[in-house]
Amino acid sequence: MTAEHREVPGVPDVPGDEGCLRRVVSVPLAILYLIASFFLCTALSIRPSGGWDDEARAGIALSCVLTLLAGGAAAGIVALRPVCRAVGWWWAAPALLMAVAAAIRWATAQ
Repeated sequence: MTAEHREVPGVPDVPGDEGCLRRVVSVPLAILYLIASFFLCTALSIRPSGGWDDEARAGIALSCVLTLLAGGAAAGIVALRPVCRAVGWWWAAPALLMAVAAAIRWATAQ
């Protein structure tokens, strides 16, 4: 078994399809990573002016939710069995890291 080949129970092995699938999946994943990173940067750059600034906190919450949605969609794509077999779980790491950062920002928005 080579480093490129990953066994996933219940998925038939089709030799040679990993490279094509990897190229096809990388496009939507890259787009979702860019979307998530944009909204994460937005959430991190918004600073409330004071305790009365509910609009800034709403903007932080919206940016964090959109980051979580984009990161969850990317992780969901990677979680599909044929995709996971072709690309591996480490492709979900950027999305999951951005989702964790967004959740922490959302929880600590003051």
